[in-house]
Amino acid sequence: MDLFLEKDDDPRTLAFVAERNRLSEESLATPEMQADAEALQAMMERQDRLIVPTRRGNWLFDFNRSRQNPLGVLRRLPATQTPRPDAPWETVFDLDAFCAREGKRWIFGGSVTCPFEPTRVLLRLSDGGSDLTRFLEFDLEAKQVVDGGFDTPAVRAQASWLSRDEILYFGSIDTFSATQSGWPRVGRRLRRGEEPAKADILFEAASTDVTGYGFVIDPALGGHEGPEARQFRVFMENHEIGKLSLNIENGDGIPRRLPLPREIGFDINRSHILWLAKTDEQVPSGSLVLQALTPSSDQPLGTERRILVEPAPGRAVHHFSLLRNFAVYSVDDRLSPSLYVLDLTRADAEPQRISLPDGIEALYFTPLYADLHLGDDTLSVIGSGFLKPPTRYTLSLSDEARRPVSTSPVLVAEDTSPAFFDAEGMTSLLLEAISEDGTTVPYHLVLPKTWTEGELPVLIYGYGGFAASLAPHYSGTTGRLLEQGGAYVQAYIRGGSELGPQWHTPVKRHGRHKAHEDFVAIARDLVKRGYSKPSRIACTGGSNGGLLTGVMLTRYPDDFGAVWCRVPVLDMTRFHKFPAGRAWMDEYGNPDDEADRAYLLSYSPVHQVKPASEQAYPPVYIESSSNDDRVHPSHARRFALRLEEAGHSPLFHEYGSGGHGGAGNSAEMARRTAMGYSFLRKTIMTP
Repeated sequence: MDLFLEKDDDPRTLAFVAERNRLSEESLATPEMQADAEALQAMMERQDRLIVPTRRGNWLFDFNRSRQNPLGVLRRLPATQTPRPDAPWETVFDLDAFCAREGKRWIFGGSVTCPFEPTRVLLRLSDGGSDLTRFLEFDLEAKQVVDGGFDTPAVRAQASWLSRDEILYFGSIDTFSATQSGWPRVGRRLRRGEEPAKADILFEAASTDVTGYGFVIDPALGGHEGPEARQFRVFMENHEIGKLSLNIENGDGIPRRLPLPREIGFDINRSHILWLAKTDEQVPSGSLVLQALTPSSDQPLGTERRILVEPAPGRAVHHFSLLRNFAVYSVDDRLSPSLYVLDLTRADAEPQRISLPDGIEALYFTPLYADLHLGDDTLSVIGSGFLKPPTRYTLSLSDEARRPVSTSPVLVAEDTSPAFFDAEGMTSLLLEAISEDGTTVPYHLVLPKTWTEGELPVLIYGYGGFAASLAPHYSGTTGRLLEQGGAYVQAYIRGGSELGPQWHTPVKRHGRHKAHEDFVAIARDLVKRGYSKPSRIACTGGSNGGLLTGVMLTRYPDDFGAVWCRVPVLDMTRFHKFPAGRAWMDEYGNPDDEADRAYLLSYSPVHQVKPASEQAYPPVYIESSSNDDRVHPSHARRFALRLEEAGHSPLFHEYGSGGHGGAGNSAEMARRTAMGYSFLRKTIMTP
C-alpha cells in the first residue's frame, strides 16, 4: 500500500520526495530553465508596473515586490499625488524585515481596514502560503505593529472590525470552533489581549457547513441618517461551496435569515442587496436581482425584485458590487464584456452602460477606498487582453459632497502597464470546439508571431469546476511562452460559469465527464483546424485543473504530447479523508455512497493508471507543495508512485512551501514556473 505517502513526516515519504526532487532537478534545472527563471523574476520585480492603489484617509497604499524586497513592502503616497511607479512612495511595512526578525516565512494576503479608525488595519499573513492565517494589528500612521494589539494564532480564519477595539473573529482554533472541513464556524467578539477561546460567541454556523463569516454595516459611520442608520451585523453560513444562507440582525440584535435562495452570489450595503441567481428557485437562473434592505423592520427584505440582468444563452454576470449609492456590474455575452452602473438614490433610474475602449477582452473593477463606509463611489476599472497590457481607468460616480454625479459617468484613463513582451505580430482568436454531446465550447487561442502549420506547440490551460470562471488576462509569464514560439490556449469548459450558472450545473457529480470531454474536444479541434498535432500539444491545470490533467493523461493519452499536473486532486475515493476535501462532495459526489463511488472510480486518475505494456503515456510532470493544506500533496505523491509501479517515468517535484497557490518570494515563484517551462521545452517545444 502507498498510504504512507499521506503521512508527511514518515521517513519513507521524506525519502520518496527527496529522491524524486533530485531526479526532476537533474532533468529540468537546465541553463535554459535558469534563464527563464531570471526573466520571470525580473518581470515580477519590475518597478514600472501598473499600480492600482487603495485609499485610506489621506493616503494611497500599494504592495510592492522588488529585488531588494522579494516578499514585498506595504507603501504609501499622499492622496494628492498620482500613484505612478516613480512617485515618492514611503515604506510602511517591510515584510522581508519582519520575517527576518521573527525567523519565519509569512506571505502577505492583504489587510482589513478599520472603518472606525482607518489608520489601523489587520495585516493578513499566511503561514508560508498555506491557508493558515494570522491577523496582526498594524498602525499605518506610526508605521509599526500595535503594541498589545490584535495578534491571532495562525489557523484558518476570517476577521472584520466591530468597533475601534473589537473584531469579529472566526477562527478554527479548536474542534468546537471548526467545521468538519476544517474551516471556522464560530464567530466571536474578540477584544485586544483576549484569548479567542474565551471571547463571547456571537454566531455559530453548523459543524456540517463549510464555514461561517460575518461583518458589520454602520450607515451612520458612512454619513447616512434616518430610521435605518442603526448599525447591524451580517452573518453568512456557507453550507456547501456555492450554497449559503445570509443572516441579518434585527433591531433587537437577533440574526434573521433572509428569504433568498441558497445558491446565489451576493453583495450588500446599508440599503440594498444585489444577488445573482444560480438556480430557477425564485427567478430564472442567471438573473441579477436588486432588492431593498430594511433590517430594522418586520420584513428585512423588500418584496419588489428588480431584475437588472435577464439571462440569455452565453450571458454571464461575473463581477458586481454595491457601493454607497450605486450598483455596478459587468456582463459578458459570449465572453465579450460590458459595464453598467445604476443610481440607487433614484427610484426611476435606469442602468447606464459605460463606454469601453476598443480591444478590451476582459475587465474588472475595485473601489478606490478600502472600506465601504469611507470615501466616495470612485472605482478603478482595469481593462486588458491576452496581448493588451492592462490600463487603469477611473470611474467617478460621486461629486465632492459624495452625492451621485449628475452627468453621465465616463472612464478616464490614468495609467497603462508597460509591455512585458513584444506582441507585434501575435494574435488572439476566440474559437469554438464541439464536445462529444454536441455542446459548443469556446476557447481562446493566442498565437506567436511565427509558426508552422500542423507543428504549433500549444499549452492548453483549463479548470472546469466549482463555477470558477476564467477570463482573458495579460501575463508576462504567458508572453515568455509566446516569445519562444509556443501558443497558449485558455479553455472555457463546462464546470466553470463563463457562460452563466448553467455552464456549471451539468458537470457536477455524475456529469464530471462532460468537462473532460469538452477539454479534449479543444485539443482535437486544434488538430482538425490544422494548427497542431497531438505530440505538440500539452495541457496544464492546478487543483481541480490538476484532476483535469490527470484525467487527460489516463483517459486521453493519445491526444497530448505532455501533461503538466499541478497541486492536483487525483484520488477520487479518498479526497474526503482530509478535512478540506469534505467541502467538495457537493461538486464531486460522496465516495462513501455506492453509486457515487462507482462513478468516481470510472475516472479517478490514481485508479485508472494502466501498465506501460498496455498503454504508453505522454511525458508527465507532477508538482505539489509540502504545506498545501487544501489539496494534500499525497494525491501527487501517490499518483507518481502508481505511474512508476506501472512502468511509466513521471517527473515529480514537491516544493517545500508555497501552499496551494504556490506563493513565495519572487525568485521562488519564478523558478516554479520556469521548471514547468523547462518540461515543455523538453517535450512539445522540441520537434
